[in-house]
Formats: sequence, C-alpha cells, structure tokens
Amino acid sequence: MRESYIQSMFSERIGGKGFGKDTKVYKFEKIKRAKAAARKVYPNMELLDFGVGEPDDMAHKAIVETLRVECAKPENRGYADNGIEELKQAAAGYMESVYGVKGIDPAKEVVHSIGSKPALAMLPAAFIDKGDTTLMTVPGYPIMATHTKWNGGDVLNLPLRAENGFLPDLSAIPKSALKRAKLLYLNYPNNPTGAVATVDFFKGVVDFAHRHNIVVVHDAAYSAICFEHKPLSFLSIDGAKDVGIEIHSFSKAYNMTGWRLAFVAGNERVVSAFAHVKDNYDSGQFIAIQKAGIYALSNPDITEKIAVKYKRRLEIMVDALASAGFDAEMPKGSFYLYVNAPEGANKDIRFKTAEEAAEYLIMEKLISTVPWDDVGRYLRFSATFAAKNEEDERRVIGEMKRRLSEMKLVF
Repeated sequence: MRESYIQSMFSERIGGKGFGKDTKVYKFEKIKRAKAAARKVYPNMELLDFGVGEPDDMAHKAIVETLRVECAKPENRGYADNGIEELKQAAAGYMESVYGVKGIDPAKEVVHSIGSKPALAMLPAAFIDKGDTTLMTVPGYPIMATHTKWNGGDVLNLPLRAENGFLPDLSAIPKSALKRAKLLYLNYPNNPTGAVATVDFFKGVVDFAHRHNIVVVHDAAYSAICFEHKPLSFLSIDGAKDVGIEIHSFSKAYNMTGWRLAFVAGNERVVSAFAHVKDNYDSGQFIAIQKAGIYALSNPDITEKIAVKYKRRLEIMVDALASAGFDAEMPKGSFYLYVNAPEGANKDIRFKTAEEAAEYLIMEKLISTVPWDDVGRYLRFSATFAAKNEEDERRVIGEMKRRLSEMKLVF
C-alpha cells in the first residue's frame, strides 16, 4: 500500500516524517516484552511484579460510596471547568490540617487538575518560550521536560546522587543556564529514590528561586506517604508561596490512581496562569469525582493507614534484598526502594547496565523491577505489588528472597 501523505505532515516535536518509524525499544516496553517472554518460558511460575508504580488496593469504600451517590445527582452532570469551589476549600483545609500550611486562599490559590500529569504537562505552556530552560531532577518523571522541549525550550538535568541524599546540588548549575532558567521541577518524597526533602533544603530552594527569578514546581505526589516525620510541604516554608506552587495528587495518597484528580496550590499568579492554560485544554473533572475527592481530603487518616501498610512491606523487602547483597535501606517516604543494580550473576554473567540486570531478573526468576541508568546503575522495587493480605505479603517477599538467593548475584 502506498505511503499516505499524512506521514509527511507530523510535527517535528513528535518526530516529523520519522514519527512511528523509530525502531528503538524503550525501557518500559522492554520490561513488558521481557515479562511476556518469561511467562511463556515459565507458564507455571508466579510473576513477582515489584515494578508497578501504582497502588494495589481499591480506594476506601467510603470514597467509592461518595462517588456512587454523587454521580446519580443531576446537578453534578455538567462541565466543571476549573473546578468546584467546595474542592478548593477542602484543599486549603487539607493543606492546613496535614501540613500546617495556613493562609491558602481557596478562590485564588487553588485549582484542580485531571491528575498531576496534565498539570505538569500544561505548566510549560504558561512559562516556556523558545530558548527558555527548565531545570529537572533526574532520575525522575519526565513529563515537564517533554513539554518544555515541545514548547521550544531546553532542559537541564540535575543529577540526584546518593552522596547528596538524592537532593540536587543547586550550586553546581552553570550561570549561563540560570540566565535562561524559568522553571525548577522537584519531587519529594522522590520517585524513584525514596528520598525526602528537608526544611533546610526547601529553605535553600526558596532563596535560590528568589535570587534567580525561577518558578518552583514541587510535585508532591508522595508527600503524605512518610514514615519517620510529619509530611512536609514546600509551601510550609517562609516565602515559598512567593516563588512557586505544589501539586497534590489523590492517586498515591488515596489509592485513586484511575480517578484522575489532583490540585495545584500556591502562588496566585502561577495558579492563575495554569488555570488559564487548563481552561483551553479541558472542561474539568467530573464533579462527582471531585465530591469524592472532598471526602478524601477531609479524612487524611485514610492515607495514614495506607502508609502503615507500605512501611510494613518495605521493612520486609529491605531485609530480603539486603540478604541477597543489595544496599537496601528503609526510605523515609514514598513506596519505593532504590538499590544498586548487580554487576553480574553466578560466575560468568555480567551486566553492563541496570537495564540488563532487570531483564535478567525477569527472564531467569520472573522478578520484575524498574531499571534506572540515568545517574549510576539502580533498580527500583515497589511495595505496591499485588497481595491479598499481610500473610500473602510475607509469602510474596519470601518467594522473592528465595529466588534471589539462587542467583548468586555479584555486586
């Protein structure tokens, strides 16, 4: 069949004439293929999936019930546009009760989003023109970087290293980059490292943003999942609201992954700019889902119970991984373990990258992880693996420990 003229019309931002012809296989597709291949080789062996980055449980039954009731009300059927006032008020109350952040104006300093991903995707449209720069921590979630490039901007990666507590070294950013920098993306507790920010670090970020006229975007998707201290919000720091915003997701904190709901809070002008862009992209999340979100925000104890489960799982996982040679340590937040990838297995197998190590674990023992080769060689193990109850959790992790012990990993 003759190639369609459509192939010549794709925008350069998605590949131009070469769109769809790239033969490179990306990380997550490789993992997917490896899992499928391993299942064929070992059809009777259970796949232990520690690569899943989303909650394994349903949302709390009261949240589900709220949706059921609200979705049947005719007054909730219409467009929500930039969100209902009740959700904005609930978000401001949540920020004060959980994080101690007072003075958030619901009308001017909060707006909802259909999940945090769209918020990260839309923010560059509000700030980035050709030649502007976004500062991005790596490894990490790449959405804002992608859209910065799509808007003609540049991305400067800030490496997260173990010796710096997986916090970016802002002092190492070249002056030439700072002159063009408009956005700084942060994410704490961090995916994939599990690191948490400190008050001193956030104070330094506020000072840095003031000195260089930079807008801070703090992706707080995991902020309520903390194990040692009270959850910390960037907006709790003096002056933070002058320089940026924070994005809070319902996905991780309330097991509402597929519900697609988040809110952006902070600087009035940044929130206004985001709302303006958003208003040109969507017509708001279903009001019934927003009403369910209000119930969630009014009951933060739901998240506290979820965090207890993740802490229990992570502690057992740390013991299992450490026994196999991994440098596993209990994270202070999130539901991830970020560990050094093995250099080989048995006596004659060597891995050049974390990706090769991850594929080996899948193909040989049906243990699925997520590899990261951005800054060093690491594997991410998630505590959101499927398990029926606490007894089943211990069974799954025990089986992982047994399989790893058979591989004789080399570090």
